[in-house]
Amino acid sequence: MSRLTICLTLATLAVFFLTYAVADVTVLTEDNFEKEVGQDRGALVEFYAPWCGHCKKLAPEYEKLGASFKKSKSVVIAKVDCDDHKSVCSKYGVSGYPTIQWFPKGSLEPKKYEGARTAEALIEFVNQEGGTNVKIASVPSSVVVLNSDNFEEIVLNSKKDVLVEFYAPWCGHCKSLAPTYETLASAFKNEEDVVIANLDADNYKNFAEKYGVSGYPTIKFFPKNNKDGEDYDGGRDLDSFVTFINEKCGTSRDGKGQLTSNAGLIAELEGLVKEFVTAGSDEKKAVYAKIEEEVGKLTGSAARYGKIYVKIAKSSLSKGNDYAKNEIQRLERILAKSISPLKADEFTLKKNILSAFA
Repeated sequence: MSRLTICLTLATLAVFFLTYAVADVTVLTEDNFEKEVGQDRGALVEFYAPWCGHCKKLAPEYEKLGASFKKSKSVVIAKVDCDDHKSVCSKYGVSGYPTIQWFPKGSLEPKKYEGARTAEALIEFVNQEGGTNVKIASVPSSVVVLNSDNFEEIVLNSKKDVLVEFYAPWCGHCKSLAPTYETLASAFKNEEDVVIANLDADNYKNFAEKYGVSGYPTIKFFPKNNKDGEDYDGGRDLDSFVTFINEKCGTSRDGKGQLTSNAGLIAELEGLVKEFVTAGSDEKKAVYAKIEEEVGKLTGSAARYGKIYVKIAKSSLSKGNDYAKNEIQRLERILAKSISPLKADEFTLKKNILSAFA
């Protein structure tokens, strides 16, 4: 086997594993539903809507279930967003959210789950229907737990933007907020400069007193440039939290943790990119040099995104005007499949910036 063949084979395998990396809960769509369900494994499927309060409450329990069956070869734990895939949900008679159905191995005839919406009850049901004996797995939290030993190191770090929930274990409002706060932390876990944290203020009363906490939950924001703490007065729904973090921290994520279409775009380069796209063949090199010069002035995350601009401009010079359009189509095909969150971020950033050149 030639060295070239070996390299191509390894590259193909790498793409395969990146493309088909499976999350704890399999995301189903109109395209892959019958490829995952009714095959050689039994499937428990949650039909949900993103705005549904009961679905949000179920989410952490369902994640525990997914984590528990992560290594199972006989059962898949899956979910369908019925807002995005109405035809699938209609086909299986879904009229309310969440609806949970069990699909036996090799069958597309479901059995509706009518039990309690806890990880314990769900795992008992799946074990019974699937003939498995799986125990509940603990799901690691994305919320950073603060205490007297790490509070200053994390919260007062001038390189981090930190949102802190001061809570009490007995507080009903805190318990209601917990699933939303966990989802928020998960959405921003890949942002190195953003920390979503909480502190048991009933146990660490000195911190509650220091920051004027008199009720629970109290949420304060500690940006890089102000470690006195700013009161968070926004809504306690996921969209409000996500909007707040994006505005304050300069991030561009949605409630699912995915980068938005604005992520990576740099306003200062917009004019030069337009000039580059419309320039003739002989003029493009001069504009490319200007882009390279401007990128050299950028700092922080903008500098990282700027390097992508330079690479795309360079590739456009060598591969022609259709490079950006063709590359966008290639990345969209990859992003439509199940890939790791970090790879999804990488490809989304590149696709967003390519769109400026297309």
